[in-house]
Amino acid sequence: MKRRQQVLADFGEFALRSEHLDEVLAEACRLVSEALGTVRAKILEIQEDGQSLLVRAGVGWDPGIVGQLRLSMDEHSSETFAITEGKPVITQDISKEGRFDVSDFLKRAGVVALVNVPVRVPGGTAFGLLQVDATEPRDFGQEDTEFLRTYATILGPVIDRLHKVSALRSTEERFRLVVENARDYGIFMTDTEDRITDWYAGAEAVYGWTAEEAVGQPAAIIFTPEDREAGQDVKETVGACRDGSAPNVRWHVRKDGSRVFIEGMTTSIRAPDGSLRGFLKIGQDVTERRKSDEALRGSEARFRAVASLVPVLLWRSDASGMQNSANQPWLDYTGQSLEQSQDGGWLDAIHPDDQAMTREAFRAGRAERKLVEMQHRIRGHDGSYRWFLVRQTPITDARGQLVEWFGAAMDIDELRQLQKRQEVLVNELQHRVRNLLGVVTTVADRTLRQQGGSFEAFEQRLQALSRAQGLLSRNARETVEVGDLVRAELAAHSAEVQRVHVRGPEVHFTTRQVQNFALAVHELTTNALKYGALKDGSGRLVVTWEVVLDRRERRWLALSWIESGVTVEPGRIERRGYGTELIQEALAYALEAKVDYVLGEDGVRCRIEMPVS
Repeated sequence: MKRRQQVLADFGEFALRSEHLDEVLAEACRLVSEALGTVRAKILEIQEDGQSLLVRAGVGWDPGIVGQLRLSMDEHSSETFAITEGKPVITQDISKEGRFDVSDFLKRAGVVALVNVPVRVPGGTAFGLLQVDATEPRDFGQEDTEFLRTYATILGPVIDRLHKVSALRSTEERFRLVVENARDYGIFMTDTEDRITDWYAGAEAVYGWTAEEAVGQPAAIIFTPEDREAGQDVKETVGACRDGSAPNVRWHVRKDGSRVFIEGMTTSIRAPDGSLRGFLKIGQDVTERRKSDEALRGSEARFRAVASLVPVLLWRSDASGMQNSANQPWLDYTGQSLEQSQDGGWLDAIHPDDQAMTREAFRAGRAERKLVEMQHRIRGHDGSYRWFLVRQTPITDARGQLVEWFGAAMDIDELRQLQKRQEVLVNELQHRVRNLLGVVTTVADRTLRQQGGSFEAFEQRLQALSRAQGLLSRNARETVEVGDLVRAELAAHSAEVQRVHVRGPEVHFTTRQVQNFALAVHELTTNALKYGALKDGSGRLVVTWEVVLDRRERRWLALSWIESGVTVEPGRIERRGYGTELIQEALAYALEAKVDYVLGEDGVRCRIEMPVS
């Protein structure tokens, strides 16, 4: 009994001196084996999975057992039996045991008798088992189990304490590693008066003071003069006391007087009874990011200011190509808000027929990181669409990494309309040239070859066509007014316009009608100069016209060419030249005209009726 009491005392003293669990468990096995006079003893620990036992410590065992051997909780062994029963187990001779099977490693070790007790930590949680194994039959009795129970009762709290010491040591080590390696985090602690008590390596790196210089100083040393004057340091601790924590996001000062921007938090530290013990202050040095953010905001403000001054729709997009900034002209023109233009919403302003093309062009540009250039229609705030020339170019950083896109859209709707108009004009010009060449060819054929006429007559007819073309080119409507055509032809041949009376309402010929009608007027004029009213100054010419409607309410031009005071040679009345043929037949064929041409004794009387628009 004395020996066992001495063992308990020795173990207690040893447990108080040691903070290493394995060392304490090994000593516990040695002392209990000595106290019970056995060769072997062991402590088994229940593993975290709850399905196995580990021989955590022991004495008298072969290599490969302690710290390595695991016993399944499913096995019907003495150890699992004791854990399951939750009370001491005694076997004086295992060969006669029927409650459980003996593990093979016990048989190989020559174990004959054993006694064990569960080990529990404070709170009743099972840690494992303390077992003494004898290699010869033993008459283990009540006093043995009571001794082991007392031993296990002492062992449980020791194990619990060492677990907590280990956890605390691990926590402290992790904390030390964190604070020593977080070089851009200023971490320090203050007392209830906000004086610095702990100054870690990160705080020295961020603020510049060493621990020897900082400890004992008020935390206000890191605040700017203006913040100290405004009482921001006091407001921060008051807020932390009231709410548990308070933000610390502002400019601070370093030992050398330079400024550092901190994003951090001040947290109040309290004792279990709720009393204040001090403050923990953690702040990250984000000075460079702050400067970059301020530069970016300045750049963004400048972009918006410049972009709002130019009459072009501009935007900036992130590397993915999703629009994140549009200038005011874009918003004003489309009627979109800045939020509506985000995340691809700008596509809603594109004409539905152009959206697929636009999406594919921008996708290909992003994939190949190349300039995008295209034309598409953009809807204005009034619902109408206009054509825009769109360009978007990639912006890369110094490493060649894509950082954003810059795009512009220029209104080219009027240019597109002009281009369309130009195409129409070119087609019309080509058509007009072909018609004119056809007329010239016919005139040349009839004048020079078939009629045996002079080159002078051919030239005059070409000049008549030229005058008609000149009238067409001066009129933006691409039509010629009847009066302009008649007066131009008369003015080109006769200076005595006072003997000519021209009058009628405003009626316009189309380009198709002008050429043939101009030739007809030319022939009437040249005949009047050679043989008729304009020959010797004695005759008179009256040219009038009106618009009449036929039975189907279509507009017709009715033009009368009447000469008087002319002495016509008898033989002249019977002659019929190309000019007369052109008036009577060509107009009817080309312009669906009705022509009544009479050369009488008093001069020519001609009435031309033709459809007009």
